[in-house]
Parts: sequence; C-alpha cells; structure tokens
Amino acid sequence: MMVNIALVLEFDGSDYHGWQLQENAPSVQGALMDAVERVLGERPKLHASGRTDAGVHALGLVVSFKVDTQLRPDELQRALNGLLPPDIVVRRAEKVPLDFHAQFSVVGKTYKYVILNRDAPSAVLRRYSWHVRAPLDVPAMREGAGFLVGSHDFRSFWGGDSADPRDPVRTVEELNVTQEGEMIDIRIRADGFLRYMVRNITGTLVEVGRKKIAPSRVKEILDSKDRKQAGPTAPPHGLFLVEVYYETWHGGVQ
Repeated sequence: MMVNIALVLEFDGSDYHGWQLQENAPSVQGALMDAVERVLGERPKLHASGRTDAGVHALGLVVSFKVDTQLRPDELQRALNGLLPPDIVVRRAEKVPLDFHAQFSVVGKTYKYVILNRDAPSAVLRRYSWHVRAPLDVPAMREGAGFLVGSHDFRSFWGGDSADPRDPVRTVEELNVTQEGEMIDIRIRADGFLRYMVRNITGTLVEVGRKKIAPSRVKEILDSKDRKQAGPTAPPHGLFLVEVYYETWHGGVQ
C-alpha cells in the first residue's frame, strides 16, 4: 500500500556539503537515502522542505517521500536512526496525506543565528556559533532589525544572481534579537527566505552592533535593493533551521 511519509530531521551540518545530494562530497540527503534504501529496499525520491548550505544545521528540516511499505512510522523512525550517522537523527516520522509535499506545501519557516560575543573563542561552540570579538550593541541591533519586519523586497539581502527572475518579496513575521550572557540569538520567522538572506541580515545587524552603521541605515539598505549596500555574509556554522510550517500539518517536534 502506497503511503506518504514525513520525517522531521535534526542534523549537525558541520561535516556535510548541505542537504542536496553531491557526487563527490557527503550530503545529508545522500546519508538519508542510503539509510532508507537499507530499510525499505528502494530509493524513493526524497522531497525536502528546502536546501541547507554546507555547514548549516537543522533542528526541524522536513522530508517527505512516497513508498509502498507496511512498516509503522515509529518502526521506520527507529530503523533509520539505527543506521544513520550520529550527526543525523529522525526526530519524528508520520504518515501524511498523499497530496502533502515537504517543499511545495510550506507556508513558513523559522531560522535562528547564534553569535558568541566575547573576547576568547570557544572550543565547544566553535561549530555552532559565530565568534564575534568586538562588543555588540544589542539594543541597536534590535532597533535595526525592526525595519525588516513586514513584506519587503529583500534583494539587498539576497545572495543570488541579480538577474534571477524569482520574486524577491518575502514577509518577515518576526525578527527578534535576544541576549543571554555571551550568547546572542537572532531569530527570524518568514513565509520564505532567499538564498543567504538570514546570513546577510545577520552580517548587517552585526555591523550595526559594532556601531559601523546606524540602526536607521538598515531601512536605507533595504530600500536600495542593492546587495553591495548590506553587510557581510555571516558564516554558515551559526545558522540553524528551527521549524517548518504547513497549513495542514505541524512540522515541529512535539
């Protein structure tokens, strides 16, 4: 009996060249496909909620695929976790409607970016945060972030080709900058993201925090629609895909 399975993956992206299958480099998709084949005896097409770049982590990336199996989702989850490398884990496995698609059914996502703001780097957090030595003015970063909430053309924060015909308008529902001790967390929820959008926004807000640019300059950068006006691209290892949202299915970890 053909069923549609949705998996929620958590992974440490440090040793992978992103989600997408690569010919000569390890990928999260490749590792998952190998495990699925060993459990089910076939390699169904895996649809992910979106690609992650090399070094980016995930707490809740969603994957769906159709397969003819009698295994219960919990049995499949345990079997896959027994075969996957320790830096990839299936947090949830469920049967979903046949018309559900992990990518095309998405209505929103949340990402977070983690910054370690202190003089000395960290041996433990070096793969999961961006070490910024200069003291950061978090209230100024929060003020600058406020200009990005709402529906805007985010071309200034897009790492793609300026000639790309895709619509660069996205709606940012929440953009919060919080601090707990030495750790700064930038969390963004939106209906969709352009390539490098979170990392480019983060790099710009760090420039605000370093007092290289004024908070009000963020609005001018946004309105310019010019990537050259924004700050640098933050490194990938501080970025986490937190959760993916759907109208008919809750993609978070319960």
